[in-house]
Amino acid sequence: MATANKNLSVYDKSTIPNAKNLRFGIVVSEWNPEITEGLYSGAHDALVDCGALEKNILRWNVPGSFELTFGCKKMISSQKVDAVIAIGSVIQGETKHFDFVCGATAKGIMDLNVNGDIPVIFCVLTDDNLQQAQERSGGKHGNKGTEAAIAAIKMALLGR
Repeated sequence: MATANKNLSVYDKSTIPNAKNLRFGIVVSEWNPEITEGLYSGAHDALVDCGALEKNILRWNVPGSFELTFGCKKMISSQKVDAVIAIGSVIQGETKHFDFVCGATAKGIMDLNVNGDIPVIFCVLTDDNLQQAQERSGGKHGNKGTEAAIAAIKMALLGR
């Protein structure tokens, strides 16, 4: 497992460019809010820690992870952002619904990256159970939202 014995929240701030002059969008799924709110907090706090100004962090909510692609697309087309972070959580259930939502969401976000000029960071947890999601959204493995924020800063600067 990629996160085994790894804390996702650990980064060396001295190696991260200052984000003061960057504007970030964060699109957050309302499904599994106990997870997505933790991911949002990790992303938001890391952006601010790396110099992003509160006024330059824009948040939009969408109903679920499947809707993240459309939310990110609309944010890119209507707001002046340097990068967007797509935050969601899909937890395996008893049906194939998990596979369809995860695959479509990943492909949609990939398509935005391939076809657009604004980086969209994939911060969608696709876990087998709630415990795994908790461990990656502020638990023993840290916070995937923090990792996504660092990626957003680096990719925003790459895109300039």
